[in-house]
Amino acid sequence: MRQYNIPPINRELITPIREKIDHLSKSKESLGYVETLAERIALMQGSLSPHLAHPCHILFSADHGVVADGVSLAPQIITYQQTLNFARGGACASVFARLYGFDLTIVDAGVIGDLSIEPSIINRKIAEGTRNYRLEPAMTPEQMERCLSVGEEFVASFASQGCNVLSVGEMGIGNTSTSSLWMHYLTELPLGECVGVGSGLSREGVEHKLEILSAAIRRFTGTPSPEHLMQEFGGFELVMAVGAMLAAAERRMVVLIDGFVMSAVALMAARIAPNFLDYAVFGHKSKESGHIRMLAAMDATPLLDLGMHLGEGVGAMMAYPIVQGAVAMLTQMGTFSSDGIIKYFK
Repeated sequence: MRQYNIPPINRELITPIREKIDHLSKSKESLGYVETLAERIALMQGSLSPHLAHPCHILFSADHGVVADGVSLAPQIITYQQTLNFARGGACASVFARLYGFDLTIVDAGVIGDLSIEPSIINRKIAEGTRNYRLEPAMTPEQMERCLSVGEEFVASFASQGCNVLSVGEMGIGNTSTSSLWMHYLTELPLGECVGVGSGLSREGVEHKLEILSAAIRRFTGTPSPEHLMQEFGGFELVMAVGAMLAAAERRMVVLIDGFVMSAVALMAARIAPNFLDYAVFGHKSKESGHIRMLAAMDATPLLDLGMHLGEGVGAMMAYPIVQGAVAMLTQMGTFSSDGIIKYFK
């Protein structure tokens, strides 16, 4: 796995950014976290006048071998069907991409079945699903490297079109199980605190999922490095998302993070390159039980808390208008001086 060269933010800009915000014609700190968000985006871009351009949303879809062990309420065919739905415009991610002005890219990372009937779905299929990680590693080292490279290649293409805002979504029945394993290893929290209902499991279903994931942990006796965790317990769509996020941060893009699954991807990216989190904006807090703990592990502040747990990147896109508002505040508001208002605080 290559070294990712994510530029550190220039902390010398913090004081001038804060001074600019405090001279805007509003009471001090009256916009709360919106002001912090504006500061963060200015630091990402190294500019007191940041801008947002050509937002792109990429959806990676793939199947997971562990679904054979009954870890999900939804049948595996849903991955195939919903990926077609993305392309046909009926899925929530498709609707929100249109609504919020994102260019939508749909990628077959490893779905079981032929998706060529929809030409807008880009075929980067590594295999028809991963192997069952309860029994063996989910993918080979070569497959992992290919996934990272594919994610990077898409971001390079987006950047060439002027994109500086990336949102990443996923579709893969069983990928909350994979995300729970990543969370367990990367946070060192007990597995039970990392496992939730996913697509709607009953209490008995959650207990069964916990048993399967515990068996997978017992099978693996290696070092839990990011590379090993992606190979042993990864999903093709998730590892592609890791590559995409890291490549976006290398280019100083604003990286919008969705809920539980994409936060696990962000956590993996942060373990590979800690500077990554300087470029991550967490769109929302998921209803999935482990998400609040995962956010805490990254010291992350989600912008929304609406009880959502769909996936697809919809929470990231829904938060984008708040990001736009933060940038507009910093770049378009007048100052006390320009607006003829007395600045009544220090």
